Formats: sequence, C-alpha cells, structure tokens
Amino acid sequence: MSKISSQPAASAPDRGRRTVLLGGATAAASLPLAAMAVHTGAAQAAPHQPQSKGQQPMGTITTRDGVELYYKDWGPRTGQPIVFSHGWPLNADSWESQMLFLAAQGYRCIAHDRRGHGRSSQPWDGNDMDHYADDLAQLMDHLDLKHAVLLGFSTGGGEVARYIGRHGSKRVAKAGLISSVPPQMLQTPANPGGLPMKVFDDIRAASLADRSQFYLTLAGGPFYGFNRPGAKVSQGLINAWWAQGMQAGHKNTYDCIKAFSETDFSEDLKKFTIPTLIVHGDDDQIVPIDASGRAAAKLVKHATLLVYAGAPHGLTDTHKDRLNADLLAFIKG
Repeated sequence: MSKISSQPAASAPDRGRRTVLLGGATAAASLPLAAMAVHTGAAQAAPHQPQSKGQQPMGTITTRDGVELYYKDWGPRTGQPIVFSHGWPLNADSWESQMLFLAAQGYRCIAHDRRGHGRSSQPWDGNDMDHYADDLAQLMDHLDLKHAVLLGFSTGGGEVARYIGRHGSKRVAKAGLISSVPPQMLQTPANPGGLPMKVFDDIRAASLADRSQFYLTLAGGPFYGFNRPGAKVSQGLINAWWAQGMQAGHKNTYDCIKAFSETDFSEDLKKFTIPTLIVHGDDDQIVPIDASGRAAAKLVKHATLLVYAGAPHGLTDTHKDRLNADLLAFIKG
C-alpha cells in the first residue's frame, strides 16, 4: 500500500507528449567544470577531509566483462553508505549537491560513473539495464557495503530497480527513486500512458545529427524548466550538463536511450521489500509523473510518494535544499 503525500498541485501548462520530452531524455544535474579534470595531477591531490588509512576518495574497479568503472567515495568510512546512480547522459558529479550535504551529515556517499559515461570506459556492447545493474552489484560487493541506501535519479532509478530485481536487497536498507523512469517510459498496449516511440526516435535522430547542440538545447529548456515563463536560467547549470554529457561515449549514450525508454521495470518494482521514497515534480517535462512516479508508487510496497508542485525533472539542483532535507529525513527515519 502506497502512502501519498503531495503539495497542492499548481496548474501546469499544457504539455503534449511530443513537447513533454522534446528531444528529451533522463539525466541529473550540476558539475563545476573544474571537476572534469579528474585525471589531471591536481585531481590526485589529497582530499580536504581526512580519510581512513588505506582509503581513497575515488577509485576504479574492473567488471567481470572487463569494463573499468570510476567511482567516488566521500565521507567517513564508518558512516552508513548511500549509493547514488545518475541519469542519462551524465555521471556521478550530477549528485554532488546531495553527496556533499549527506557526507557532511556523517554518511558515506558513493557514486560511480555508469559504463560508457563520465570517467568509466566506453564498451561497445553491454549498454543495457541488466549490465548496469550487474555493474552496480559488483561495485557494492567490491566495497562490501551493508545496510546501504540506494538512490537513483531518472535513468539511475531504473538501474536501482533492476539491481533489486536481479540481486535482491541483502545489502540494501532503503531505496529512493528521484524523477525516475520506472515503471516504463515507452507507450505499449500494457502501458498506454507512456510516450510514443517517435519521441525516442527523435532523441536518437537529434543525437546523431548534432549531439552537442542537442545537449545544450535540452539542458537550456525542459530539463530544468528553463523554458517556462519567468524561469531563472542558470547558464552554469546548462554548461555543466553539457560538459558531463559530452564526456560520455557517443555509442553508449545512443544505446542508453533504448535502455531507459523501453525497459519495463514493473516486475522489479514488485520485488521491493524495503522502505522506498519516490520524489517527482509535477511539471517534469522529461519523465511525466503520471506514467512514472505515481505509477511506481502503486507497484512498490512500503512506498512514500512526495510530489514537488511545479518542479522540473532536474530537481536535484533546482530544488536541492528541499530534496536534501527530505532525503535526510527519510534516511534517518
């Protein structure tokens, strides 16, 4: 049984299916451009906060099929682990507002760059939800994480759902799905509220035609709601989104469009047996709330749905203070 807690919904402007996801896709949010220098000597400098002996604030693992995954590991190693899965086409840096906040509260915050994204290697094959979930499982096994909180944004929410569906929750205490794609984005006979295939075909076509400009347009418009009247536009957020997206592999992000749009997570969600927080904005133009957040809340046992009135898809940045407070309350509760 789902508990639904929502603010009064503001009347949202009409958003047809084509414009809801105009060239859109799923992703996360903010990155100081200096963070792109992680492979430089400066990035290897000692972290500001003390680390336990033998521990590093970032590292890599190699998966069973030979893919190198980059991850960052912030906060005290004795803290309860919180594991973050990012959106398309971004990387772990998109969670930095939440990681910095929660690490300062004493939690161990871990985020990896999905295969083909960010600083991880770019395999030609394996760009699908099963591989993404298995990669996450190998990272958690490698770090021997216990009683972890899994948080997934957008495509990352699908990764979290598939992880629980394939690997269970023996290492997981709680889960959070933030602006997430489950149960399924694509319209099918079984999912009539989804988006037509043409929407995703248009995303693929835009990616092939001019990926760089497409990312700028997406970040500068529907992702953060910057296309809404009266919106306060941040060029910094747009630049950061673009920089992360362009760091990802072209083939990997292209394949990921199919992964995040066509994968059906319904059976995965039914396997959730842990407390789950679902957060979604009711002005999400990328992943419409009715077919995602509200639908997922009906499938997940022990789910609490928080609806952010007027919030866009990229609420990890536009509503970061509220989200941070809600995540902390959920984790501590």
